[in-house]
Amino acid sequence: MVPEPDEEIDENHNAVRERTPTACAGVRSLDQFGTKWRLRILYNLFEGDHRFNELKRASGASSYTLSRVLESLEEDGIVDRRVEPGPPVETHYSLTRKGEALEPVFDAIDQWSTEWLAETDEGPSV
Repeated sequence: MVPEPDEEIDENHNAVRERTPTACAGVRSLDQFGTKWRLRILYNLFEGDHRFNELKRASGASSYTLSRVLESLEEDGIVDRRVEPGPPVETHYSLTRKGEALEPVFDAIDQWSTEWLAETDEGPSV
């Protein structure tokens, strides 16, 4: 399977960290959640627990991309994975306390976008 272009960003996540070990706190923070797929998945998890296929449908990510990003978010302590025995076996994903703490950050980004990213990009829309 050939990865989609955005998958390379998430696959190279650790390589970026190694190249920028002295980056400022803001850059290091964005490294935790700043890719297209991470943002989409986190946004959906703010609503609560989701199963893999629910996240796949909601985010639009391929199975390959979703599993890689979820693994990475789990390694970073942002997402928790819970497996319930079946049949069928159910895998649920939810935010950890660290992940939940990102919600106000997303709210602030949304507020900033509403104010500054008007259709014409001429400044505040207020």
